[in-house]
Amino acid sequence: MQSLVSHLAADGHEVEVLGDLTGSVCDYPDSAYAVASLVSAGGAERGILICGTGIGMCIAANKVKGIRAALALDELSAQLSRTHNDANVLCLSADLIGQILVRRIVDTWVRTPFDGGRHERRLAKIAKIENGQAPNA
Repeated sequence: MQSLVSHLAADGHEVEVLGDLTGSVCDYPDSAYAVASLVSAGGAERGILICGTGIGMCIAANKVKGIRAALALDELSAQLSRTHNDANVLCLSADLIGQILVRRIVDTWVRTPFDGGRHERRLAKIAKIENGQAPNA
């Protein structure tokens, strides 16, 4: 995935790598926590996590307060994760999708703004759940 880092940097994005890019076996919760914590604390606007399926990374990242991690396997899910959910962490599969599709998904995700409007109300409800409250309270 070093090629993705180079691609993002060439597109003008500041990239900080917090994990291993060699594809070696690792404990994905460690990387998910590192990236999600950085985003949650405001040290990065957004983060991208990649593991075999992307599922484990997504579950782990969403445990960090303020994180809205989304698994995207295509460009439409990447777009909707931004427009509707203001996802601040993108989770991807290294095993299920190829590098060309990964790049297209990432490009879509980084270029898509949050729509706001009715979706802001829903994000406020998600924040209530995150704080242990009922969403309709």
